[in-house]
Amino acid sequence: MNGTTIGAGVHRLDGPAKVTGAAMFTADHRPSGTLHAVLVGSPVPAGSLTHLDTAEALAVPGVVAVLGPGDLPRPNSRLDEVSVPPLATRFLPLQDDRVCYHGQAVAVVLADTLQDAEHAATLVRPHIVSAPFVVPADAPVRDATTAEGYAQLMPLTEQVGEPMDPRETPVHVAATYTQPDRHNNPMEPSAIVAEWDGDTLTVTDSVQHVYAVRDTLAAALGLDQDKVLVRSPHTGGGFGAKAFVWPHEIIAAQAAMVMGPGRPVKLVLTRAQMYAMVGYQPAMWHDVALGAADNGSLITVHHDAVNTTAVTEDYVEFATATALGLYASPSISTSQRVRRGNVNLPTFMRSPLDGPGTWALGSAVDELAHAAGIDPLDLRLINHADTEPATGKPWTSKKLVQAYGEAARRFGWRTRPAGGTVDGPWRIGCGMADATQGQFRFPSRARLVMDRTATVTLEVGFTDIGQGPGTIFPQVAASVLGLRPEQIRVKHGDARLPFAGPTYGSGTTIGVGAAVLDAAQRLRAELARIAGWPADEVSCADGRLRRDGGQRVPFSRTDEDIPFTALMAMHGGELAVEGSFALPGGVPADAGPAEYATRTFGAVFVEVAVDPELGLLRLRRATGVYSAGRIVNERTARSQMIGGIVWGWGMAALEASTFEPALGRWHSQNLAGVALPVNADIPAAIDIAFVDEFDEHAGPLGAKGIGELSATGTAAAVANAVYDAIGVRVRDLPITPGRIIQKGLTRAG
Repeated sequence: MNGTTIGAGVHRLDGPAKVTGAAMFTADHRPSGTLHAVLVGSPVPAGSLTHLDTAEALAVPGVVAVLGPGDLPRPNSRLDEVSVPPLATRFLPLQDDRVCYHGQAVAVVLADTLQDAEHAATLVRPHIVSAPFVVPADAPVRDATTAEGYAQLMPLTEQVGEPMDPRETPVHVAATYTQPDRHNNPMEPSAIVAEWDGDTLTVTDSVQHVYAVRDTLAAALGLDQDKVLVRSPHTGGGFGAKAFVWPHEIIAAQAAMVMGPGRPVKLVLTRAQMYAMVGYQPAMWHDVALGAADNGSLITVHHDAVNTTAVTEDYVEFATATALGLYASPSISTSQRVRRGNVNLPTFMRSPLDGPGTWALGSAVDELAHAAGIDPLDLRLINHADTEPATGKPWTSKKLVQAYGEAARRFGWRTRPAGGTVDGPWRIGCGMADATQGQFRFPSRARLVMDRTATVTLEVGFTDIGQGPGTIFPQVAASVLGLRPEQIRVKHGDARLPFAGPTYGSGTTIGVGAAVLDAAQRLRAELARIAGWPADEVSCADGRLRRDGGQRVPFSRTDEDIPFTALMAMHGGELAVEGSFALPGGVPADAGPAEYATRTFGAVFVEVAVDPELGLLRLRRATGVYSAGRIVNERTARSQMIGGIVWGWGMAALEASTFEPALGRWHSQNLAGVALPVNADIPAAIDIAFVDEFDEHAGPLGAKGIGELSATGTAAAVANAVYDAIGVRVRDLPITPGRIIQKGLTRAG
């Protein structure tokens, strides 16, 4: 492969279209005859809907219908066969009179204009007999139900080795770490346009996997999959909120069915509805206890986690996955339980499992290091896991030790002042933590088409949520075909194209990248066949096929360098090939080869400034070095990691979705009332690097997913730096001024 293409910092090929507004997002689509749909949410968190008063709403000019329970078709029984996930929740509003959370859809208004639909929605009067509701944080801790859904993704309890009590070890720490609910809040809210033409449904949707939408809607509506056409040209961020199929998507398709052909239905959730009609990361309580020998070697690791969930079904975050995969220990005990309340169901958020897991475990390890009198970096080196702690399997690849060393060198960790420094009112502190993320792999296919003019088109159904697949996958193909990435056209985001795995689980680059690589190699082999040359003796460069050596084949062409255009003229038509990446046994997903353990790793170092009197916290600089397989595009990869550190800073210092216990609803259901990182919060000094690595076991491309890795570890590093600066532990996120001041007062008292 052309090394100048793979790994090069190619600018985003779709960048101009996005910054000029030429890129089409779901809400930009308005087919002829479009009806605008607006959902009406329940004003109470629990109860029974007795009836809807719709007279005023129906009197608004332009309003076509107000649909409630009983007005939409019942889902086909085939929907019961769709697992959760990819169906986001088994509970579907507008199918009965149950009200289980504030904002739950109880009606949908359809009108000729969005303004009329929005106005009419305010006039719908749902009559609900209220019932007592449960505040999730106050609910009792219970075992999760394992019958189906998210609770089946991992064992709820695990014991590695013999159980041991950390208190019986020479050095031990135990603490509870908490984190609040956090909403994903992608820039583009969820949106869908559903249009019927006879018995065929065409959907444009803002999603992270078009095939999941196709399969779920086909099941819900009793259709063959080829009768559901789903496209998602661009998705304006998702962070997990658009990973699975939510009820509003089914409602839009059902409403379009009721309205009939010629009346497409367009439904765009409001920002407030993004808080109640899709998922979020739940609040969590982590009880972590560590026991070690005098030299810092871990003897036992305990991580018991609890997260909030809905009364309708269980979502389990599995933050304990980090304890099973990061540090070497002969004894590891984990458990995961839930608190059920009247809220909408949580879901994955960028860096699920390991994002929360690295916050709690990374904080506890820092506490253990101080208790043992060992540098936090040295403690991690002592407990480096050469094999996966839970299974003993070898890693597909791992260069975390090198990442530690390079990050420490770049940051100046070994020469930092112990206990921080003072800069006027500011106390300066440094902290570090591990970054790590489990990897998923998904089967994928890709098609490459070369036309008569030798123009190459890549066709694959991946979903672009802003992470750069429209750039890196042409890079992969270009590396084999000797072209510039911008010379390869891309068709994507359509379920009629060759299947691509979902854009989540850190699996897109592994699966789709491998399929594109395979397709490119097959296309090169076809060009060699046309030339009459052995496929293993050719290479491509500058739009030409070259013979690199070997014996001449009798009766073959004698030219050693043939333009693609000449080869296509010889071929006499279009040339199309398909490549694939399949998983052993034909499974739909796995976490890596069965005989190996697969993860990405990294080291994050930060310097913060704390004003202990005002409680102010500032990020001054950060360094991240990552062991994450082959890097396909240095520019987009670096941007991902910077964005992840910013994400982690938001988790550490700013973000929280607060719940009003008296009313049973979310506060501040917008972006104006929620603290999020802005440019002024982020220093220019964010230093990113990657360890040179090729993971041949994860996939033939040698790459892994990095978008979620980037958001792990930072929260713990920040909390550890706060301790270094002012000598107090803040174990509750976010680290707000109030918490800093309160901790300081408690310490002084």
